[in-house]
Amino acid sequence: MGKLWTILTHLHSLAGPTVMLLYPLYASVQAMESPSKLDDEQWLAYWILYSFITLMEMVLESLIYWIPIWYELKLLFIAWLVLPNFRGAAFIYDKFVREQLRKHGLSTAGKMKKDDKSPSSSPKDKEKTKSKFLAFVTPKKDHEAY
Repeated sequence: MGKLWTILTHLHSLAGPTVMLLYPLYASVQAMESPSKLDDEQWLAYWILYSFITLMEMVLESLIYWIPIWYELKLLFIAWLVLPNFRGAAFIYDKFVREQLRKHGLSTAGKMKKDDKSPSSSPKDKEKTKSKFLAFVTPKKDHEAY
């Protein structure tokens, strides 16, 4: 029984990096080399979400420490994001991230020209989007005298 437990422990420790990093890396390279843009969107969404999850893990480390099955839950969630049958990363990005970007005026995805299917990319639109982003990210300063 001890040898079986050791094997399962080693498999468990290899599953995380394989599911979270190795397979997405391989699939991202394959997506970049394919002519289809659909798989590019899936993997770009995955890397955006994975980086967000990693940052949240770093910030909330002291709370996550008290959740004994955190790693298993994260592994299952990441597997759902990664597996191509589910397209979880694209789903989460479309339903939540893109909506928040549009809500704050940071996305140009909703501003399509009628004659073509690409986002408007005039310098004026880019500058407007950039200024909205900077206004969103830059902390507000008080103009009161001390």
